[in-house]
Amino acid sequence: MGRAKKLQERVPIRRTAWKLADLVVLSLLLALLAHRATSLLGGAGTTPPRCWLAVAALFCEAWFTLLWLLNMNCKWNPVRFETYPDRLPERADELPAVDVFVTTADPELEPPVVTVNTVLSLLAVDYPAGKLACYVSDDGCSPLTCYALREAAAFARLWVPFCRRHGVGVRAPLVYFSSTSEPRAAGQEFLQEWTVIKNEYEKLVSQVEKLEEATLVQSDSEFTEFLGVERNNHPTVIKVLWDNSKSTTGEGFPSLVYISREKRPRFHQHFKAGAMNVLTRVSAVLTNAPIMLNVDCDMFANNPQVILHAMCLLLGFDNEVHSGFVQAPQIFYDALKDDPFGNQTEVMYKKLGYGFAGLQGIYYNGTGCFHRRKVIYGVPPDFITRQVKQRIKGSPYSEELQLQVKLGNQKELIKSAWSIISGDMLPAPTVDLSSRIEVAKEVSACSYETSTCWGQEIGWVYGSTTEDILTGQRIHAAGWKSALLNTNPPAFLGSAPTGGPASLTQYKRWATGLFEILLSRNNPILLSICRRLQFRQCLAYLVIDVWPLRAPFELCYSLLGPYCLLANHSFLPKPSESGFSIPLALFLSYNTYNFMEYMDCRLSARAWWNNQRMQRIISSSAWLLAFLTVLLKTIGLSDTVFEVTRKDKSTSGGDCGTDEANLGRFTFDSSPVFVPATAIAILNIVAIAVGVWRVVAGAAEDGGPGVGEFVCCSWLLLCFWPFVTGIVGKGSYGIPWSVKLKAGLLVAAFVHFCR
Repeated sequence: MGRAKKLQERVPIRRTAWKLADLVVLSLLLALLAHRATSLLGGAGTTPPRCWLAVAALFCEAWFTLLWLLNMNCKWNPVRFETYPDRLPERADELPAVDVFVTTADPELEPPVVTVNTVLSLLAVDYPAGKLACYVSDDGCSPLTCYALREAAAFARLWVPFCRRHGVGVRAPLVYFSSTSEPRAAGQEFLQEWTVIKNEYEKLVSQVEKLEEATLVQSDSEFTEFLGVERNNHPTVIKVLWDNSKSTTGEGFPSLVYISREKRPRFHQHFKAGAMNVLTRVSAVLTNAPIMLNVDCDMFANNPQVILHAMCLLLGFDNEVHSGFVQAPQIFYDALKDDPFGNQTEVMYKKLGYGFAGLQGIYYNGTGCFHRRKVIYGVPPDFITRQVKQRIKGSPYSEELQLQVKLGNQKELIKSAWSIISGDMLPAPTVDLSSRIEVAKEVSACSYETSTCWGQEIGWVYGSTTEDILTGQRIHAAGWKSALLNTNPPAFLGSAPTGGPASLTQYKRWATGLFEILLSRNNPILLSICRRLQFRQCLAYLVIDVWPLRAPFELCYSLLGPYCLLANHSFLPKPSESGFSIPLALFLSYNTYNFMEYMDCRLSARAWWNNQRMQRIISSSAWLLAFLTVLLKTIGLSDTVFEVTRKDKSTSGGDCGTDEANLGRFTFDSSPVFVPATAIAILNIVAIAVGVWRVVAGAAEDGGPGVGEFVCCSWLLLCFWPFVTGIVGKGSYGIPWSVKLKAGLLVAAFVHFCR
């Protein structure tokens, strides 16, 4: 009997030229450090201001060198995985059940229509309907979201069979009907069916968007549970909107369950991590699939075979340790051209993501990820082997008692967990989901996690608003590896935030969570020393985890140029000095390297520039505020606030009243996040004006600023150009006077300090 064909293949990516370029930039960074140190040590007669300028520059440049080494380590051995779902029919009996989790938190920022489209795309994927169940967690406890999902379940009876009969590629109806005009070339029968389904979808959308919560709760007895509820103070609401096990008419689409977990003011809800842990427990007592897929409410399934591709990685290795979880890249649909807000992360995934994949595995990104349930339960890769050895030795401890301590004392949950931990990959026996509602409510209660290991050793980890990175680190620290799922077409597509406020809010939330990780016992350095996180994987995680730590160093370095122009000093070598060529060569080589990365990813020069300027803006605004927020939290002067990013329900961006030319323009509000960047823009204008005046008036001194300081300030001014235009802009494109006033006071204080 022939050996079964491989379901996946690990393909190394050659990057010899890139490695040489890495070493060139590194050598220039080291040369700059050596020149700086030599100048300091041999600087007889150096004035105190120039001395501390050189020391500050040395510390910042040492930090930049460390960052480059971390990036080199991560990018050094990239790999990708090829998957072959056409070979799965040979192993069809082995296909495990999958529980799909969709999370939403705010019906205003995350419209129910967006959630509905994600759910419909997941219900229609190419996978046995009896082995799929979809759970939607609504942390907003919105009757509108529940109503929208109920209507979506009814629409799915038409939509799912239509998609499967006609091989529809994109199975989110919003995207499908927006990108497909009336199919004139198709047969009359298909055209009639297409028209009927399109009309039904438009009717569904119209009903959801026009309905008000108060009217719904009072007019429909099915939603009386929502009567009088407060968003942060309500009992658990669980509704089985469709139970596949009850289907008698051949309606082949998965079960759909709505969950809004209990919330009480005296219990911390732990943001998205808490919602994911409730979904894990509720699904365990209802369907208990060994594989779990989690997606954000705006991340629809773009590839109908996405689960089959994931199974190639989950089932295709000789040892399951290589696929503790399978992560798909986060890619966006209808994204703005040239990435004006620097949040599409395409280069990050293709360069850093493939690099992570070549180490212990890709990081968990919070959405588009397939998890083994037993891995989420904290089970190490060699658990079964250790259990057998302990039983042979006559170990007296009870596995069930240990599970009760870790998971809580709900018997159905413990029973389901033990079947998963024991290695059972077959679907759980079919049960009437409605008969388990009370058990599900019991495990979703606020008090259930008290005195258990949920949020620590079990489930999504608490203690950070970036629960995805933290949970992924815990999984890797247990000894598991992960695999990168890269399909064509992309597995999932989501929406990227547009405008200044939404983009910077998202980056601030991420950076806040990352800094919380660094200051906790779960930071990658400790996990590498004390547990099984590989050293190079630890260094790779630090590339991401140190985002907020970059802010003070980059802010300090960006202030050296304006300080020198205002105070008539210099911190860079002049053209007549021997070391001038080092920073010049470094500036050109680094930016060329970065530019070529964008070209290698088939992106435009404009996309490269947009990301360059956004890197500076994000560092001096979102990351800086995240850094300060966590410091204040650490000393007890502030609390972490989870800020939901607005999701766009349009596929075209043109229905918002904004003309095409303005879609990529920066918008502002009175948020404190805009104050530091506005101050830097104003400061560089003032510094260049003062420096030019000194040169024209002949007031420049021998030790004063040179061309390097002027280039630094001019480069920063270009990077912060959206803020320069915002100073004189109007409406949402103008910086509010409250922000300009605060920024002006900061600039005045800095100028006074320079004097």
